[in-house]
Amino acid sequence: MADDSTSGQGAATGRSGGGFRATGRRRKPHGRRRRVLKAVAWSVVAAAVLAGTGLGFAYFKLDGNISGVDIDAKLGKHRPGNTPDGSMDILVLGSDSRSGTHGKYGKDGGGARSDTAMVLHVNKEHDKASVVSIPRDTIVERPECVRNDGGGTAPAQRTMFNSAYETGGPACAVKTVESMSGVRMDHYAEVDFAGFKKLIDRLGGVEVTTKKPIDDPDSHLKLKPGEHKLGGEQSLGLVRTRHAVGDGSDLGRIRLQQAFVKALMDQVDSVGVFSSPKKLYELADSATSAVTTDSDLDSVGDLAGLASMLKGVESEDVHMSTLPVTYDPQDPNRVVPMESKAAKMWAAIKRDAAVPESAEKGSASDGNDAGSVVG
Repeated sequence: MADDSTSGQGAATGRSGGGFRATGRRRKPHGRRRRVLKAVAWSVVAAAVLAGTGLGFAYFKLDGNISGVDIDAKLGKHRPGNTPDGSMDILVLGSDSRSGTHGKYGKDGGGARSDTAMVLHVNKEHDKASVVSIPRDTIVERPECVRNDGGGTAPAQRTMFNSAYETGGPACAVKTVESMSGVRMDHYAEVDFAGFKKLIDRLGGVEVTTKKPIDDPDSHLKLKPGEHKLGGEQSLGLVRTRHAVGDGSDLGRIRLQQAFVKALMDQVDSVGVFSSPKKLYELADSATSAVTTDSDLDSVGDLAGLASMLKGVESEDVHMSTLPVTYDPQDPNRVVPMESKAAKMWAAIKRDAAVPESAEKGSASDGNDAGSVVG
């Protein structure tokens, strides 16, 4: 996919004294503070509180849980521009890289790959966010990347998006997203599926409502219509379900993932870990053990800064969208970006503006009814 050359507002962060700092204006505190945060970020900001309560040892234990990856050198100098306007863009991946192939949820050929890819854009006011999901089956032009074994690899003209992670790990995934979007990624975060299961169990499960039955033999998930409280095992099955919803493609799975993320945000609000230091620590321990970040986010202090930035963003403030795609004429099991619509979507992100509805109108994901399965 060609780079979008439309100019606009990017994102920037800085670090002061080894900590996390976001530029731009802060949002004034709400009178009502629901503290709806991304599970990992929210958990670690709570963990940071432990350091001031006589449990400093817990802080350092949690700090050691986080895996950091220095990707800057592998990305090189030819990257999209970075405008310090206070907004932020983070590539969030879900993968099985730590724990190997989770065969009972459906196998993929080759090594570890990124099953889930979302670009999270937080606006400069820090009160709204946009999420753009990238289908793993999207055919892209992958840029030249440094391979996982340290060698170089030539650009690939027609390859699946998730092969970037398999080829060159986080740096190649970031580089591919920047190449196809023209948006600079300020940070990278990866959630391991095994750690994800433990985190959901620590949260006490996530409440979802299914409007239609789900019966997917590959993900081993079977749910009747109605209200459910999903534990870690079932939650992982839900976000990896594809064959039993929509048209059976990755586009249906993305709709389920987006619905689950919003349900998770609402669930975090009701956990009440601040009233229980033990539960707070267990949750933070699971959260920090499940995440791998770039080297500028690989400490509790840095993640606490991110959590503080996100604390005013509630689930209704998050706009979910999917990269506009159409089915590949050469392979109906793959999708290709709709260039003009994708350019419109990425241009809005760079301008720190809301993604227009017209960007998704007519996309293959727009006609997928999997979004009506989970309410």
